[in-house]
Amino acid sequence: MDGKIIIYQVLTRLWGDGTLDSWGSADFEYLKSLGVDYIWFTGIPRHASGKDFVKGDPGSPYAISDWYDVNPYLVHGDKERTAAFKRLVDRTHRAGLKCLVDFIPNHVAMDYKGPMALYQWHDGDWSDTLKVDWSDPATIAEFEKIVCFWAGIGVDGFRCDMVELVPPEALHRVISSVRKEFPGLLFVAEVYGRENYSRYINEVGFDLLYDKSGVYDILRGVLEGKRSAEELSWNWQFLGPLQPFMLNFLENHDEQRAASVAFAGDPGRLWAAAAYAMLFNRASWMYYAGQEVGEDAAESGDGRTSIFNWCKPAGLSALDAYIHRGVALPEKRSDILGRYRRLGILSRSPLFARGNVWDLGYCNHGAPGFNPGRASAFMRFDGQEAMLVFCNFSQADVTTELTIPQDLTKAAGIEKNEAVLHAPAYGYALLKCK
Repeated sequence: MDGKIIIYQVLTRLWGDGTLDSWGSADFEYLKSLGVDYIWFTGIPRHASGKDFVKGDPGSPYAISDWYDVNPYLVHGDKERTAAFKRLVDRTHRAGLKCLVDFIPNHVAMDYKGPMALYQWHDGDWSDTLKVDWSDPATIAEFEKIVCFWAGIGVDGFRCDMVELVPPEALHRVISSVRKEFPGLLFVAEVYGRENYSRYINEVGFDLLYDKSGVYDILRGVLEGKRSAEELSWNWQFLGPLQPFMLNFLENHDEQRAASVAFAGDPGRLWAAAAYAMLFNRASWMYYAGQEVGEDAAESGDGRTSIFNWCKPAGLSALDAYIHRGVALPEKRSDILGRYRRLGILSRSPLFARGNVWDLGYCNHGAPGFNPGRASAFMRFDGQEAMLVFCNFSQADVTTELTIPQDLTKAAGIEKNEAVLHAPAYGYALLKCK
């Protein structure tokens, strides 16, 4: 990837009035204020609903019944649904943004009717689906057709679901075939095994991979007191040249809301984690709608915003009123939004989007105030600028004295060989060095 991008995932039926027509200039300007490049419109292709086997009501966006239709509840009345979605795509483009939709290669709904081959069983607890048989050439041909259909509408890329359950060589064939007609498509893979990262980038052809088993799991473990922040350095070393292909996040539709009682319990405990995930390297960043105002899924029983049932998360309701009716956000939500906006804009600056990174943990063991188990420090530099970042994952304010090694001062073109930074509990500090 040529620099960092920001993706905003939104379960489309929970945004605005829940229809495609509710998206207008105010929505796009709001997302641009966060530095967003791509909107991931989750839940566009028609999924199973109203059947006995369906989970919840209206059902899961990941149990597709018709790959060439749009969910009826996303449009008013009898409007032609794919045309309505194309108009949304066109509005998105006119606003200077791009869009993603889901590509779900492992399974379809139990009531799917189409030419691809299916097994008569499902993976895990996905009882509303049947597993796709990729050994049949008809399946590969059909998925090539499906991806081209959505790209033809104007979609700029695809978030690809559970790719580790699908033969890699078959996915490579689909991606490489589609790119002959649509060379600019962005393919984002949901990958969980770090040992598979290299294959999905270098052999299959994905542009971005979830760093779920790296940055996400480590940051969550650190905040829960179960892991050492030093593991962040080890993950950086493991990734090596793969770092620009990673997609960092603290939330998505599968994970518990970061501000929920099941996770951090308070958005104020997330700033060191957010700063690390957004600023450490050239990895891209993903929001989940409502995260930026502290959505905590208080309406749910498990800390997740449901993808199976109709729900009305308080944070998304507050955003709707703020964006569409000009109602001021409550002070706490407004503060959270402002902080994310500042981080988003900073992360997209040339220094943080494309600059070099130098982890400082290894040379600061024993430095006054620096606890490698509860802190991370690094420098970003690009020849023009240099900035220190200190992330404090502890529950107390910390002042630390950092050593800057001679090799780094030479590489970054700075004279400073030590620095003092102060970060609040669960917060971060920045120090400009050039």
